[in-house]
Amino acid sequence: MNKLNHIAFIMDGNGRWGKKNNKGRNYGHIKGVETVKRIVKSSIILKVPILTFYVFSSENWKRPKTEINFLFKIISNYFSKEIDSVISQGIRINIIGELKKLSPELKKVLKKSIQLTKKNKKIIVNLAINYGSKNEIIHAAKNTKKLNIRNFEKNLFTKHMPNPDILIRTGGHKRLSNFMLWQLAYAEFFFLKKLWPDFNSSDLIKIIKKFKSSKRNFGAI
Repeated sequence: MNKLNHIAFIMDGNGRWGKKNNKGRNYGHIKGVETVKRIVKSSIILKVPILTFYVFSSENWKRPKTEINFLFKIISNYFSKEIDSVISQGIRINIIGELKKLSPELKKVLKKSIQLTKKNKKIIVNLAINYGSKNEIIHAAKNTKKLNIRNFEKNLFTKHMPNPDILIRTGGHKRLSNFMLWQLAYAEFFFLKKLWPDFNSSDLIKIIKKFKSSKRNFGAI
């Protein structure tokens, strides 16, 4: 049976879900946050050590400014209002991505959340915000003096963490969208037609069962 250390999520379909339900894209993003909360709680019960959620890509700046501002407001409000709940659940928050482009207020909230949860040990939740894998790879290459795989990986945003064993992408698209291109080299991919707000704990359990029973060769026979 395969050991599970890390699951990565591309949470596609929030905006489409909102429009499909005649409530607008922003409402879909609100429902998407509720799905994240449910999946984190289920993962704690299932004893999954690390989760990574693709929250906002370096390409998402092309979206309408009003939608971008709403997304960042949701993130800021969540950690301002629910940080005590996060702490009590034993969740350790970590951010991967380039934060310098974010507003001072959002950076302050995120850094405070990292600081307040740094001793928590039940689960690590990585939030990929203003994250682009190509930029991450270039950054790592520039900061690696003696270039080899081991040294290079020490300069990735995910240093000191095992690479994802599973990638789950909702929304029907079968692509990586510049997400963890290096780290996902040997992950098992699961693409679902379901939109992210419809993804649930039963879906997660089914995927984990498939993963644990699959044969992983890593290039061997």
